[in-house]
Amino acid sequence: MKQFLFCIFLLFAGSCCAQKKVTPAQIKEFDNYVEMVRKQWDVPGLSITVVKDNQVIFKKGYGVRELGKPELVDTQTLFACASTTKAMTVALMGMLVDEGKVKWDDQATKYLPELQMYDPYVTRALTVRDLLTHNSGIPGTDFFTGAMNIPVNEMLKRMALVKPVYPFRGGFEYQNIMYSAAGRIIERLTGKLWSEVMQERIFDRLGMTQTAPKRKLIKTDNVTKPHFKINDTIQVIEYGADSEIGSAGAVWSSADDMSKWIICMLDSSKFAGGRLLKPETWTEIFKSQAFFPEDEYPTMSLIKPNWRTYGLGWYQHDYKGKKINFHTGSLAGLTAITAQLPDEKLGVYIFGNYDHAEVRHVLMYKTLDCFALGETRDWNSEFKTLYTNLAEKGKKRKFDFEAKRVGNTSPSLPLEQYKGKYTSPLYGQAEVTVVGNKLMFNINDVLKATLGHFHYDTFYGPNQKSWYGNATASFALNSSGKADVLVFDGMEFRKSEK
Repeated sequence: MKQFLFCIFLLFAGSCCAQKKVTPAQIKEFDNYVEMVRKQWDVPGLSITVVKDNQVIFKKGYGVRELGKPELVDTQTLFACASTTKAMTVALMGMLVDEGKVKWDDQATKYLPELQMYDPYVTRALTVRDLLTHNSGIPGTDFFTGAMNIPVNEMLKRMALVKPVYPFRGGFEYQNIMYSAAGRIIERLTGKLWSEVMQERIFDRLGMTQTAPKRKLIKTDNVTKPHFKINDTIQVIEYGADSEIGSAGAVWSSADDMSKWIICMLDSSKFAGGRLLKPETWTEIFKSQAFFPEDEYPTMSLIKPNWRTYGLGWYQHDYKGKKINFHTGSLAGLTAITAQLPDEKLGVYIFGNYDHAEVRHVLMYKTLDCFALGETRDWNSEFKTLYTNLAEKGKKRKFDFEAKRVGNTSPSLPLEQYKGKYTSPLYGQAEVTVVGNKLMFNINDVLKATLGHFHYDTFYGPNQKSWYGNATASFALNSSGKADVLVFDGMEFRKSEK
């Protein structure tokens, strides 16, 4: 009887495995689906890789690297990893934890004394772990890179001027500068640039030969261009500058190479030559560290997970009773997304070359459904409706703002009297000049816009880099009736004394 039951068990187990085995028909159907949704979302080019049980089961490039040119995307085409870089920075920090050079709960100022927070208590209490979990109480500070060109150490000093918007460890707001601080700690502990450590300790060891820790280190011409919709037409735009905060999102890679990274991370950081991290450190990285709100990702309104958390460099939520680890990456004109379904040893990575091409979410959940969970939900239709509605709401907000313009008003002063230099200890310098009947604003010689009069002492119009959208600048007058304060897209400057 025991032998009979054992044979029955073997037959049942074999049947289950057969059901989970990926078939050629399944691959073909998935391939066709990827191309179909890419076209429906107007993405010029994308690449994708899917791994399961330590094997690449699918990878392919689609479309073109650059609109108007014939070069096709393949699995070696380089795209921006953007914020999916954060998980790599966390892995580097984990290696230093394993070597006893740092602890997750060490004070950050032990290694970065120049990092000062608005609240002295937070300066003292902030840990290395806090740098990686987006719950320091500080709002986003992307103006440090979007409107300024200063060294990271100067950014860290200026954090003392950034007022918190929620209690320390009592909320969640995405914070790139904190990941930059983590990169600086890695540099001080290793005596090397973050980019060098990344290359040596991850890319070289995993055989990621095409990957570069920042764009200027790329050694191939097989690179995509960023695209953005401007005046209802998708156009090629210029690359952003290689950022000072590389450890938050500077890596460029391909579907081929990201396959190796996904396999390593799914397999408790193992690779052919050993392992990147001790098992307990790898486990710590994927432990839930903080909660993130539903509106962090519009997709959560459709997924409706029971819980939403952030680990160390990874978002997390439940789906069909399984835990998903995922992260997106976005730079102007470029996208990335990666996800893991650890229980099924399934992972996916998707690159795109069109700004906020949210087909990435469609393909992420389709991959999990197709190769593990068997769900047949029409994510494409649901996400298309979701993001179309969000885009319409954005247009309505712009329309509503412009509709509030008060007609038949004029500036309080002649345009010449708004001219001059305005400064801020946090935001740097703004220079205002007159161009015809408009004012030109130059913020730190990085962000520029020529704006026409809107109403009263407010000016409005497009940024020089049109993909940045429209800018708003308002002036306040002092008791002498002179222009004293400039607020440009939320950044406040005061006129310099001559």
